[in-house]
Amino acid sequence: MGFPSPAADYIETTMCADIICNLTANSLVIETSTGAAVVDRGLIARQGDVLLASLDGRAYFGKFMGNAFITHDGDAIEGECLDELQVIGVVTHFVVDTRNGLDDECPVM
Repeated sequence: MGFPSPAADYIETTMCADIICNLTANSLVIETSTGAAVVDRGLIARQGDVLLASLDGRAYFGKFMGNAFITHDGDAIEGECLDELQVIGVVTHFVVDTRNGLDDECPVM
């Protein structure tokens, strides 16, 4: 037997995407053109949150601003079309593939 090792006080858990992005049973991971998006279907959407929504079978990332849904392209969905918009969930993380060769405005050196 003996004494417990003092080194055990300094052991950390292994970092993985589940821990970093706080993936739960309500989480979806959606592939995008630049990587992936983590969407939580259990969060309540608030003004200014980035959302994943669906309209006429097409998915959109965007934000509710006032009485309109502004897509990532800058298009506004408002009025009667907004009644047909189905919010899938709140985007909590974007995971970007740094190997895709796109110019990054904030490179890490």
